Amino acid sequence: MSEATRITEKGQATIPKSLRERYGLEPGDEVLWVETESGILVKKRTKTDARGMLLPDDASESERDAVAAELRDSLRERRERNYDEV
Repeated sequence: MSEATRITEKGQATIPKSLRERYGLEPGDEVLWVETESGILVKKRTKTDARGMLLPDDASESERDAVAAELRDSLRERRERNYDEV
C-alpha cells in the first residue's frame, strides 16, 4: 500500500487517514523519522524508543550493562534522597 502527500513550505507532511487509523496515530503523538539505506522510515514513538540513545550501536554488552547499572544506581540514590526529604 502506498499513498502520496505533499510537503508544505514549512516542511510539514500529512499522514494519510488510513495510515493514522491503522497505526493508532492521534493528534499530539510523536513520530520518529529514521534514515535507512532504502529511504526514510516513519514510526510512532513509544516509551521505549529512547533506549540505545546513550550508547552507539556498536557498544559492547559489558558497556551497556555498565551504563544500565550506573543509571539504576543514580535513580536509586535520587529516590532515597526524595524519601529522606519527605
